[in-house]
Amino acid sequence: MTVGTLRIRFVIRGARSLKDKRRVVKSFKDRARHRFNASIAEVEAHDDYRSAVLGVAVIGRDGTYVRSVLDQITNMARIGRNAELAASDMEVFSV
Repeated sequence: MTVGTLRIRFVIRGARSLKDKRRVVKSFKDRARHRFNASIAEVEAHDDYRSAVLGVAVIGRDGTYVRSVLDQITNMARIGRNAELAASDMEVFSV
């Protein structure tokens, strides 16, 4: 079994409130969950409406598959229109 984690930091320039931030974060989480069947949660910067930090977890049979899914999620975050990808950090390990 291989487990992959991804930490994504977004800058949300158009947000004027936490409600705006929640809309952007929820949209990204829903799209990623639906498309990649990944577990995603907001893990930091809960009170800052201009940034969001998401944690993503993917479990698979081999590292190639897990890395591929996490790379695709990173690319999806990079091309998003409502938030700018500021940083990402991926870890993949076998259990």
